[in-house]
Amino acid sequence: MTQSIRFTKMQGAGNDYIYINTILYPIKNPEKLSQRLSAPHTGIGSDGLVLIGKSEKADFSMRIFNADGSEAMMCGNASRCIGKYVYEKNLTKKKTVTLETLSGIKELLLSTTGNTVTKVTVDMGKPIIGEKAKTIDIGDRTYTGTIVSMGNPHFVIYTDDISAIPLSEVGPLIEKNIYFPNRTNVEFVQVLSDNRVRMRVWERGSGITQACGTGACATAVASIIHEKTARNVEVVMDGGPLSIQWNGEDNNVFMTGDAVIVFEGEIDI
Repeated sequence: MTQSIRFTKMQGAGNDYIYINTILYPIKNPEKLSQRLSAPHTGIGSDGLVLIGKSEKADFSMRIFNADGSEAMMCGNASRCIGKYVYEKNLTKKKTVTLETLSGIKELLLSTTGNTVTKVTVDMGKPIIGEKAKTIDIGDRTYTGTIVSMGNPHFVIYTDDISAIPLSEVGPLIEKNIYFPNRTNVEFVQVLSDNRVRMRVWERGSGITQACGTGACATAVASIIHEKTARNVEVVMDGGPLSIQWNGEDNNVFMTGDAVIVFEGEIDI
């Protein structure tokens, strides 16, 4: 028996997901549904599926499923989009919204003009810094990167020429390297100035994406601890820039960027 549901496709810095309000439309098998809907030719096409729900601990809850059906711990771009969604859909009139994720409760600070959310700042919490210079071998290549967790794992690698990186080739090999038993997100970064970097990402479970919010945060943290940039960093990705600030007082990372509704529709599942 099929069920007809409403969905909203949204993107933040080009990182696009399909959003479903599970308060209205409960979803029984989100893993398979994410694979089906994320498919570019036979589905809607996206980086994955995001479920917005009730929470006993926060204003709302978020679950994220990658395009391959695996569940993600956290996504900064999706968090920003949820802030826009719940405000513009009149689910809340708060301009400070709390969101329960698998990486803990995140705070969303909404910038609005009338009933429109123009930007969202997410308090991403404190980073966990692992090895600062971990070297791994991928075939005949050697890569040295910094391990940072923003609620999910990242391996940040610096390069002098980001355009020369064969990301589709080396991304999956680093993601599934034996050193990362739970797989990892992979960021290649080129420093442009003391407050601006260029980053490309291979996301765990989704492949090459236009942007990654937690990846931008991990990139900023790595750049700061290696004294490559200041504490306010613009991370430029394929889908656009995000502004990242690593607060020196409470050690929290704040991410600011856009959130855009692409289109809405109805589909049978």
